[in-house]
Amino acid sequence: METNDNNKKSKIFSRRTFLKGLGLTGAATAVPAIVSCASGGGDDGGNEPPKGKMTYRTNPKTGQKVSLLGYGMMRLPTLNSHPGERQSGTGIIDQKMVQQEVDYAIEHGVNYFDTSPAYCQGKSEAALGQALSKHKRSDYYVATKMSNFQDFDFDNSVKMFHDSLKYLKVDYIDYYLLHAVGMGANGMASLMARFIDNGLLDYLLKQRDKGTIKNLGFSYHGDIKVFDYLLSMHDKYRWDFVQIELNYLDWNHAHEINEVNTNASYLYAELEKRHIPAVVMEPLLGGRLSNLPDKIVAELKRRDPEHSVASWAFRYAGSKPNVLTALSGMTYMEHLKDNLLTYCPLKPLSQAEMTYLEEDIAKQIVNYKTVPCNDCKYCMPCPYGVDIPAIFVHYNKCLSANQVPMSKQTDTYAAARRAFLIGYDRSVPKLRQADHCIGCGQCVPHCPQRIKIPQELHRIGRYVESLKQNPA
Repeated sequence: METNDNNKKSKIFSRRTFLKGLGLTGAATAVPAIVSCASGGGDDGGNEPPKGKMTYRTNPKTGQKVSLLGYGMMRLPTLNSHPGERQSGTGIIDQKMVQQEVDYAIEHGVNYFDTSPAYCQGKSEAALGQALSKHKRSDYYVATKMSNFQDFDFDNSVKMFHDSLKYLKVDYIDYYLLHAVGMGANGMASLMARFIDNGLLDYLLKQRDKGTIKNLGFSYHGDIKVFDYLLSMHDKYRWDFVQIELNYLDWNHAHEINEVNTNASYLYAELEKRHIPAVVMEPLLGGRLSNLPDKIVAELKRRDPEHSVASWAFRYAGSKPNVLTALSGMTYMEHLKDNLLTYCPLKPLSQAEMTYLEEDIAKQIVNYKTVPCNDCKYCMPCPYGVDIPAIFVHYNKCLSANQVPMSKQTDTYAAARRAFLIGYDRSVPKLRQADHCIGCGQCVPHCPQRIKIPQELHRIGRYVESLKQNPA
């Protein structure tokens, strides 16, 4: 239900057609209400987002207003000497920049900050805690997670919970999640071992009763049986929110892209009918929906020349009425400003625009067959030093920029070959490139997208070698 005034006012080669020989083919009162702290619609006409116009959704349990834009602290700015270090999450966190971005976000109405003990090599919570400690506790809501992926021991998991309180410099967690349920070769067995059999979920429920946790939920990746099971237990656990991947590509095409994934339309509908608010992760698919092929960019720009390509994805997520907040991992200040322009205030998409994205644009994207990596870095660190997400990010960007040459006979081969190889060496240090993957498979169970990572790395490695051996 809406209670604000927001409604007033090139060419890319498909992997099916290139390098085949290299194998590179390959409703109710519980719905979060929407409110705005100022009337009016649209942006301020410039690059500087306006203050006092953030769109908020109302938590049906607490009545608190949550900013529709949530700040994800997975990809923090770092001090480093090589661009690949930033991509892979290594390097020293730039605390001064984190402070500036958090201050700016709060100044412009953002009040939901999402982190995890697993982010930024374990440094994200402390960095966020230091930045938030400069502000009144009533100015923000903090979300963090039980990220006990490797150690299911009850005492060690409880220690992780209390360490989160310490690092975040808070006495309670506003939104606490069972992190990434459904992942692994056997998602149900993992769920039972991590949370049920060891008594950990019972402990967290008691923390909610005590008020140390204000809202308890889970983030879902992977096995749909786990998602369905946890929702079937809603009467017992009383989930306050659930975090799902939702964007206009995954709405109807997640299963088509990867048969083990579930369409966001199903996940969202299951939450909506139980009146459980949805927190959205990956509205931009790790940046993939802002780095679209030139043809699609031109099409979106014709429809809306004044706003960024990324704004379409954020408006899409924000236009779903059961979405409490949409998370964005905003490494750079320009990312933050652009997203603030989109949500200060939100101009909801029309049904026709929603369908246009879900069907027309999404189907075009599916046909490009990029590697479905969201740059979440859950696969890292690789025991052999391979920078998995940086390799996939570079490959996808080149595919979208027509810099993945198909044949020496094309006029663009020489330029595309040079751009791909130079960009590859700049983005990924040589000792961390795809040809160093030995195929151990240790990364595979940790991938939320269930990518067959070794196979993709080997294919890209073979492709790179073919470019090196075949100059124009």
